[in-house]
Amino acid sequence: MPPANPITPSSTLDHESYMRLAISEARKSPPQPTNFCVGAVLVNERTGDILATGYTLELPGNTHAEQCALQKYAEAHELPEERVGEVLPPQCAVYTTMEPCAQRLSGNLPCVDRLLRARREQDGKAVGVVKVFSGVREPETFVGENVGRKRLGDGGVECILVSGFEEEILGVATAGHVKE
Repeated sequence: MPPANPITPSSTLDHESYMRLAISEARKSPPQPTNFCVGAVLVNERTGDILATGYTLELPGNTHAEQCALQKYAEAHELPEERVGEVLPPQCAVYTTMEPCAQRLSGNLPCVDRLLRARREQDGKAVGVVKVFSGVREPETFVGENVGRKRLGDGGVECILVSGFEEEILGVATAGHVKE
């Protein structure tokens, strides 16, 4: 298991604390003009435990925040990231500063596909990643309209926009971008 995170929200429904932690993770991303600085937190909704965190470019390669969180949790269980759904607790949520990508210009697997792969059916119930909380929608800077919310919803993952953090998140996300 990954080490316990020093920030522990007071309840399983403390969206503000989880989103603040995701913003803190996003601030660790190296600013570049070709990507957004995003943070993600993987949470066990039943217990409120933080299972893993991630941020853009945290791990080798052109890695995204959600990808890093899933990969770190999988590695802690000695599995490749594509099998993380096998070991996730029944009700997991991902808090991400920006909605997950549905397209990667790099050709890498989009985060939407990774999250859908981390959800499975067990005894007629959805388990693994069942909710995604996002702080902002993805600006159309790189790939145009993001259809990730629709794809996640169609795949049985509930998508919730957490308001109140937009200005802060976009300021962090676009660090390194040329401002006009």
